[in-house]
Amino acid sequence: MLDTIRNEKIIAILRNIPSDKIVDLVETIYLQGIKVLEVSLISEESFYQIEKLKKCFGSKMTIGAGTVLNAESAKKAMDVGSDFLFAPSSDREVLDYCAKNSIKFIPGVLSPSDVSLCLSYGYNLLKLFPANVFPLNYIKSLKGPFPTTEYIAVGGVNADNCKSFLSSGFIGVGVGSNLFPKELIANNDWEAIKQNISRFKF
Repeated sequence: MLDTIRNEKIIAILRNIPSDKIVDLVETIYLQGIKVLEVSLISEESFYQIEKLKKCFGSKMTIGAGTVLNAESAKKAMDVGSDFLFAPSSDREVLDYCAKNSIKFIPGVLSPSDVSLCLSYGYNLLKLFPANVFPLNYIKSLKGPFPTTEYIAVGGVNADNCKSFLSSGFIGVGVGSNLFPKELIANNDWEAIKQNISRFKF
């Protein structure tokens, strides 16, 4: 997973996307060169969406489940074919479940204590969330005592600052509505979404 993120740089975060539009949206994302995405687990519909996207794009994209908050959700997400799990927190129950089942998991961290906990379970690719609440050099402070860790920035990432996150040491960024604004999805304006995604090229 580390190499995938390092190569692709952007994880598209799909949250509250209507099921009747999600395939068209992901096709648009894929055509713009983004090959890693996560569907946030906000309802039972999210599991259906992951299963649907795996059938349509599984051979072309890396598709994960996000906002994984407990072991039950982690298991259900893996049962529908998720390639990886993404979380906003470092919950012990989820860490334990994923470690015991050798699941590709990117836990969320904010503090040194969070980082230390994740490392104790064998996870060193971490999601700094929310990434926009600290100065960009905060990642260097974390990597000082934890040199084996790598980070994905999530929270407040947009076309204007994504290059700054990457140049400061993050190996990737997670982007949601700033990548594909909700009003463009509502209007089926896939061409405008393509143009917006192109602003994130680096």
